Amino acid sequence: MEDWELDFHWLALRHKIKEIMRRETLPDLNALLLLVGIQESGRVRTRYSKEEKQDLMHVAVCHLLSQEGYYRFVGFDADGWPHYEVARTHDINGLKPQETWLKSLLIRYFRAAEILPEPSH
Repeated sequence: MEDWELDFHWLALRHKIKEIMRRETLPDLNALLLLVGIQESGRVRTRYSKEEKQDLMHVAVCHLLSQEGYYRFVGFDADGWPHYEVARTHDINGLKPQETWLKSLLIRYFRAAEILPEPSH
């Protein structure tokens, strides 16, 4: 996906989530990771501690990267938290390239959930 396409689809996703959640502002990368973490962990509540938010975003990143074969889901712990193990390491270095990668994975995730439509060609 070219940079302009990623930017276009990323903005479309943010607008769609803003609309669904009836928010005033567009969600950022962390907010979307939090949503994925909530979905994948099944921990739906109205309030989360800072530590829980960090844990949920970690779950999201592990889940997204598991779709690419970088992590493997190993099960739930006694408290019901999903756990992953590293399956292989990635070589994407630097904050900007990693953010770009996560954005593309989030776009794919929300398309698979039929929240964001597939692009028409």
